[in-house]
Amino acid sequence: MSALLAFWRSHASELGALVAQHVALVAVSTLVAVAVGVPVGILAARYRRVGAPLSAIANIVQTIPSLALFGFLLPLPFVGGVGARTAVTALILYALLPVIRTTSAGLRSIDGAILDAADAMGMTPRQRLTRVELPLALPAIVAGVRVATVVGVGTVTIAAAIGAGGLGEYIYRGLSMVDATVILAGAIPAAALALAADALLLLAERQLSARRRAKRASRAIALALVTLVLAGAALLAAIPHRERIVVGSKNFTEQVLLGELLAQAIERYAGVPVDRRLNLGGTFICDRALRTGDIDAYVEYSGTALTAVFKQPVERRPERVLDTVRRMYADAGVTALRPLGFDNTFAILVRGRDARARGLSRLSQLAAATRDWRAAFGYEFLERADGYPGLAAAYGLRFRDPPRVMDLTLIYRALAQGEVDVIAGDATAGLIDALDLVALEDDRRYFPPYDAVPLVHRATLLRYPQLRAALERLAGRIDAASMRRMNNAVDGERRDPAAVAREFLDALDRGV
Repeated sequence: MSALLAFWRSHASELGALVAQHVALVAVSTLVAVAVGVPVGILAARYRRVGAPLSAIANIVQTIPSLALFGFLLPLPFVGGVGARTAVTALILYALLPVIRTTSAGLRSIDGAILDAADAMGMTPRQRLTRVELPLALPAIVAGVRVATVVGVGTVTIAAAIGAGGLGEYIYRGLSMVDATVILAGAIPAAALALAADALLLLAERQLSARRRAKRASRAIALALVTLVLAGAALLAAIPHRERIVVGSKNFTEQVLLGELLAQAIERYAGVPVDRRLNLGGTFICDRALRTGDIDAYVEYSGTALTAVFKQPVERRPERVLDTVRRMYADAGVTALRPLGFDNTFAILVRGRDARARGLSRLSQLAAATRDWRAAFGYEFLERADGYPGLAAAYGLRFRDPPRVMDLTLIYRALAQGEVDVIAGDATAGLIDALDLVALEDDRRYFPPYDAVPLVHRATLLRYPQLRAALERLAGRIDAASMRRMNNAVDGERRDPAAVAREFLDALDRGV
């Protein structure tokens, strides 16, 4: 607990900003869902033929997993892209169903005698709706808003994977570092927000007495409008201003470190403020974000770009790979700068005690040992042209069961703890030495080179000419040993990636 409190104290300003982003995303999406869902609920209550299809659509959306929905929305214009737009759109879609259902159910539950009395008094349909039906249905509507809000607070944590901000950033950062303290630093405030929102809306639901519903309904509507304006302003403040450089990264330790190195080098040597959108997910999310301008720069690996991004045949000569990807990125409006200095090839890893007991040092020896072994790989490695299918064919690998799909942030410890026997990791991973793992030599030269290369949107380089010189100061300066030490500082020693990157740049400046 003391470590958690110390983390919150040392990151107080950042924590406040993430909480503000979290609240803004939930508030805006929930209020928009109310503005859309209540009228749809009224239609569903009055006209079943109209309401039933709309409710069915909302039901279908509710069944789509969060990450899948983000994936569907990312390529769409206006509502998609990396950042808050996609998150807000997804949260609105998830919040619609409870609002529609409770509005419709609340209106249908009103005693028919009350409606007959309203008609007998000469009320128009509009007057009956606003003065009788909605006030009586308001507790049910608030109950739907309560459900939508609590669901939104939990769902928005996943939105950090697409650069939307919020407390999910701590959760993803903690997963990449396998650090329970950082995970709890985001999970506990998110849970507290959900409980607070639930309690406040439950209190509002109970306070809507029969005598004062109409007056409180008007007050609630006015309060909702004011909250919408304030939340919208907070959300706009949380979205990066486009006069700043936006640096992204994938969702594992080395990529977060490289994102920090790029960001701090730009701030230090180019004097341009930077917004960070780290832990964005896999290769394809980062690539799309760069091409659409949602981020301005990130670090990619040459072999990954060749085979996964551009779908080109595997090429094992580093200079040919670099020339090809530079040319293809240039056609897409992206500039590939000089490599940083290390090749982060895939490493097929086994436990050190197994390697010593069986005399394993080369991949060609693995086939004889794998009949009763279990393998685990990242989802990209299982699907890529330079991944598991080709590796299995090249080395004749057959495992006891189909390989498990596992997150890269957990896969090293799963191997060390005996949950699996073979994994595909990164050659520069700091946990290889820390957990006594052994990388088997790729003696048939299956894997292409994976030189780490900074990618920058061409329009960004034109807008900030000093950017190229700032990033070129890193070219050739990060060798594999340095990268492994930085990775171990984060994964093994539980240090903050920003602090590790800052120390590395300080050492470069001192000429160490």
